[in-house]
Amino acid sequence: MFREREEEIVKQSKHRRPRYRARRRKQSCIFYFFGEMEPVFIIDPSELYRPEIEKGPDFRNFESSKKTNDGHMEKVKNVYKNMHTHQTVQFVKDKQEHWCKLDKKEMTIMEALEFVNQLVDESDPDLDVPNIYHAFQTAERIREKHPDKEWFHLVGLIHDLGKVLAIWNEPQWCVVGDTFPVGCLPSDSIVYGRQSFVDNVDMDNPKFNTKLGIYKENCGLDNVLMSWGHDEYMYQVCKGNDRCKLPQEALYVIRFHSFYPWHTNSDYYHLCNNEDIRMLSWVKEFNQFDLYSKSDELPDIEALKPYYQSLIDHYFPGKIKW
Repeated sequence: MFREREEEIVKQSKHRRPRYRARRRKQSCIFYFFGEMEPVFIIDPSELYRPEIEKGPDFRNFESSKKTNDGHMEKVKNVYKNMHTHQTVQFVKDKQEHWCKLDKKEMTIMEALEFVNQLVDESDPDLDVPNIYHAFQTAERIREKHPDKEWFHLVGLIHDLGKVLAIWNEPQWCVVGDTFPVGCLPSDSIVYGRQSFVDNVDMDNPKFNTKLGIYKENCGLDNVLMSWGHDEYMYQVCKGNDRCKLPQEALYVIRFHSFYPWHTNSDYYHLCNNEDIRMLSWVKEFNQFDLYSKSDELPDIEALKPYYQSLIDHYFPGKIKW
């Protein structure tokens, strides 16, 4: 199934690149994907259900959105229900065994960006655009505030590339959404709370259902099994390719940008070592840029490509293994 899906996508992309036309509606951009390639719609709930975050005027308004009334919140609940039921220690180990071989495809970072351009986050009621726009928007926001941190610009561009898993037929509940450690008692700050893990078999295992579980206090997040998703996969892609020259700060941002119980709710500190605490500030700094907005202004991708290609050539050159 994986090979058939990938070959179909590659074959289509050689014949016709996806095109878009836009129209304005109440300060929104609705993009229509047409041509031979079909979009892959995902619901990324990481920012959809965040009761602990104060939502400013530019935050996505899900409560009043017609899309929300049409069932988006129900879809999000199902994503998290499946995630919290099926993300076990054994499940994560099995996914690592399958995907961390990095034998699925070889492509450059820019090719990967175009490959995941099929993804459209249908959870955003105000801005339906392919994933590549969010990548460049995030990178440009970081570049504006941190003009001297080139590695940080590149992280903004590539942080979501692990969502290629959705194109390769992984279910959404192990691609998107908030991440958390497996092998120990879930924090109650996880979306929908600890009670949402009631059907997770690890919660019946005394090895896994205590605060520390299988870990030692302050063991370091590098020794912790995180729930499987696009963050962990992209982190493993970076670690598994010798071509990657990104600094440690970048790897922390890539791996933990969806770990909201840690970087937003200050949970799981008992698993952290000094290096984790030192790197936390970078994950928090990144988080403020990793948001969609209602802005009508979309980046001129073709104009920006030369600059970002130069960063790729420096930090992550050539064909890499996926």
